[in-house]
Amino acid sequence: MDIHEYQAKDLLAKFGVPVPAGYAAMSVDEAVAAAGKLPGPLYVVKAQIHAGGRGKGKFKELGPDAKGGVRLARSLDEVRAHAAEMLGNTLVTVQTGPHGKQVNRLYVTDGVDIAKEFYLALLVDRKTGRIAFVASTEGGMNIEDVAHQTPEKIHTFDVDPATGLMPHHGRAVAKALGLTGDLAKQAQTVAAKLYDAFLGTDASQIEINPLAVTEDGKLMVLDAKVGFDSNAMFRHRDLEELRDVTEEDPMELEASKYDLAYIKLDGNIGCMVNGAGLAMATMDIIKLNGAFPANFLDVGGGASKEKVTAAFKIILSDPAVKGILVNIFGGIMRCDIIAEGIVAAAKEVDLKVPLVVRLEGTNVEEGKRILAESGLAIVPANDLGDAARKIVAEVGKVAA
Repeated sequence: MDIHEYQAKDLLAKFGVPVPAGYAAMSVDEAVAAAGKLPGPLYVVKAQIHAGGRGKGKFKELGPDAKGGVRLARSLDEVRAHAAEMLGNTLVTVQTGPHGKQVNRLYVTDGVDIAKEFYLALLVDRKTGRIAFVASTEGGMNIEDVAHQTPEKIHTFDVDPATGLMPHHGRAVAKALGLTGDLAKQAQTVAAKLYDAFLGTDASQIEINPLAVTEDGKLMVLDAKVGFDSNAMFRHRDLEELRDVTEEDPMELEASKYDLAYIKLDGNIGCMVNGAGLAMATMDIIKLNGAFPANFLDVGGGASKEKVTAAFKIILSDPAVKGILVNIFGGIMRCDIIAEGIVAAAKEVDLKVPLVVRLEGTNVEEGKRILAESGLAIVPANDLGDAARKIVAEVGKVAA
């Protein structure tokens, strides 16, 4: 689960992380009122969407010369003008894709005189299962570009959970950022506070870009991206309240209601599979046969008929889907249950696209019988390779 920048900064501030003063705004008047609470004379008006690259982004409704989603203002009138242009318009960034995201919230913060910018992040290292620090002197830039062009400027180390954060970890952060003296001490303190926040919220990511040194020698978090482990949200009901469902894909949101692992992709062949590894293999073999999957969808190992029906309907709600491949290996999951769900969903939504089904495992013969006697135009497949070839061919017929 991701949250907005203003929510992230409010949360980090509770752990003692230094952030500039700022206020969220849902309207133009609220934005002006927020600026009125700040000392000024410099303000920063920031669009709040779940995507990076806001400063370099462009609004669809405005001309190509219009400013992006992060703007400086030197008066309340400028704050009002910026807020009026941003709210309700669609911001397109490198992370939103061409469709962009509508801006419904703003964050008005106090302006800061910046002497130097850094990058600092805490992530979960999937190889070691530990919290890792990523630090770079190249703040304010896309870290992916830094990694590609100057990888030597990125420093990474992880923390042993048996010892937790130790003083040498803080010194390592300061050294990676090239800080000495009082700034080095500040970096150690910030690192410790961020580590506490990461553990205390079951975070999956805390990305600070930039972490800035101000002209008066203070280390301050100017932008923050925070995400949480959704599986741990039962321990953080207060954090669940920060969720902004308007920022989420409607189909992914619907899938979450049924505990389905669904991710929308850019292809036209819908996939329904049980097991993450099998789902990845299914998507790979579709691409191997010259087509592209429209989604990742794992119904899990013990799905009910109702859950399978919901999964099928979610796939079909995507207008890009021109065909569906169901690939089930029944262990805990019974093939007859899958078949009943497929038939129920196909009849309910009046299936209009080709459907290829490959079943194997528990009660497979009963599952095949249910599909065969359903009266639906279902194409059976013998194995995964056969299924992929058949669905690609069926979709090709529709396109022709």
